[in-house]
Amino acid sequence: MSRSRRAAGRRTAGSRARRRGHRTRTTAEAIGLTFLSALLPGSGLVMGGRKKLGALVLTISAGLVAVGAYFGLAQRDEVLAVAVSPRRLLVATAVVVLLGLCWIWVVVASHKLIRPVTMSYGGRLGASLFVGLLCFGIAVPTTVAAQTVMAQRDLVGSVFASEGDSKSATRPAVNKNDPWAKIPRLNILLLGADDGVGREGTRTDTVMVASIDTLTGDTKLISLSRNWMRMPFPKDSPLYKLYPDGYWDPSKVNVEEPEYYLDAMYDNIPKAHPGILGQTDNEGADVLKLAASAALGLDIDYYMQVNLAGFEQIVNALGGITVNINYRVPIGGDYGVGAGTNGPTLPSSYLQPGPNQKLNGHDALWFARGRYGLTDQSRQERQRCTIHALVNSANPATLVTKYKQIAAAGKQLLRTDIPQELLPALITLGLKVQKANVSNVDLDKDKNFPNGRNPDYAAMRELVQQAINPPKTTTPTAKKPAGTATKKTPATTQNLDNACAYHPTAKS
Repeated sequence: MSRSRRAAGRRTAGSRARRRGHRTRTTAEAIGLTFLSALLPGSGLVMGGRKKLGALVLTISAGLVAVGAYFGLAQRDEVLAVAVSPRRLLVATAVVVLLGLCWIWVVVASHKLIRPVTMSYGGRLGASLFVGLLCFGIAVPTTVAAQTVMAQRDLVGSVFASEGDSKSATRPAVNKNDPWAKIPRLNILLLGADDGVGREGTRTDTVMVASIDTLTGDTKLISLSRNWMRMPFPKDSPLYKLYPDGYWDPSKVNVEEPEYYLDAMYDNIPKAHPGILGQTDNEGADVLKLAASAALGLDIDYYMQVNLAGFEQIVNALGGITVNINYRVPIGGDYGVGAGTNGPTLPSSYLQPGPNQKLNGHDALWFARGRYGLTDQSRQERQRCTIHALVNSANPATLVTKYKQIAAAGKQLLRTDIPQELLPALITLGLKVQKANVSNVDLDKDKNFPNGRNPDYAAMRELVQQAINPPKTTTPTAKKPAGTATKKTPATTQNLDNACAYHPTAKS
C-alpha cells in the first residue's frame, strides 16, 4: 500500500473516532443540545464536529442579529423605506423565507451530528418529535412574518400608487431628497364618504383638514360643516370662472339648497363638469381640496378618503377604540329631508353616556356619525375624538399582532392621492404627531356660520391663520395711549385630550 493511501486511511479513521466521541451522549443530552443549537444556530454543528461550518453559521447568525439591531435602532428611515416599497417588500419576503429554511436545515443537521450512535426506538421517536416541534416552531413565525410582509406590500400597492402611475390635478410634486423642504405645514384633507347601500351617489358627511407642523408634528384639526353653501374656489381655478361667488344658485336667493351643500360637491360638480380640472383619478376629491383651500386660506396638499362602510372593519381589526361619551348618541335615525335620504326613521337605539367606553366597529361608526336630535357641531367634535382614539389605539403591540387584519381592512377603507414616494417621510412625521400636541381650531359657529347659507369664510381664514401662526406675546413696556386699537382676540384652540375628556354636563 502506498504511503499516501495509508495516510488517507489514518485521517479517515481519526475523523470517525472523533465523530464517535462527539456522539457518546444520552438521548436527553442530545435533545438539550439540539434545543441550544436552535437558539444559537451553528453551535450544534460545532459540538457535532463540524467546527468550521459551525463557526461560519454562528458568525453569520451573530452578524444578522447585529445588522438587524443596527438598522432597527440607528437606521429607522431605511427600515421605513423598505416597509413602503412593494419591490423591496417582495425581496424582504424572499429573505424571510430563505432564512427560515436555513434555520430549519441547521437544526436538523445539528441533531444528526449530536444524537447518539445507538438509540432505542422510543428515544429515536422522542428525539424526532422534538426536532419536528422545533422546526414547526421556526416555520410558524417565519410564515406569519412572510404573510405580514406580503399583506403590507398588498396594502401599499392597493392604496398608494407611485407618482408616475397616478393622476391628480391638485397635489404638489414630491421632493425626494427633502419632502418637507418647502412645506413647513402639511395640510391633508380628511374625507368621510357615505356611499352605503340605498344611497344615491357619494356624499362626504365628514370633511376635515389636518394641518401638521412638519418639524414638530404639532397638529391642528379644522372641521368644515356639511351644510355650508357658497364654498369658494381659488381665482386661478377653472371652477372660479363658473362659480365666482361660490358654489350656490343665486336665483334662489337666501334659502337652503341641499344640492349646493359642501357634502354634495364631491358628487355633483364632477357630474356637471366632467374633466374640468384636467387629468385626475378622483375629481370629487380634487374639487373639495380646492374649495377647502379657498375657504380656510390653506394650501391643501393631499387628501385621504375613508369609506365609512369599511370604517367598522378597521376599528374591529384594532380591537376597538376607547372614548368618553358625554351624552346619548343615536344609532341610526333619519329626518327624511334632503338628498340621499331613505325616508324618516327613528334611531334603533342609543350609545349611553359613560367614561372610557370600549366601542366595537359598529358602535364607533355611530359614535362618529350619529346626529339625530343633535347638532352638526357636536358630531364634528365626536369625529375629532374618534380620530384621536384611533391614533391612540394604533400601538405597536396591536399593529404586530393584528396587522394582517388591519391591512385587509385598510384596502377597503382608504383612498388617497398620497404617492408611494412620500410614505417614508410621512410615516416618520406620523410618529411625531403621536407624541405632539393635537388640538381643534374653533371657527366660531355663532358668528361665522350660524347657518350654512352664507358662512363668513374671510373671518374663518383669519382664525385659521391665528391658530397656525399665533402672535408672539411680549411684555408691555408702557401704557397704550388713548384711542390705540387693541389686538383682535386670537383664535381659540383646544387640546383633544381635554376636548375628548369625560364631562357629562357638555351640551349636545
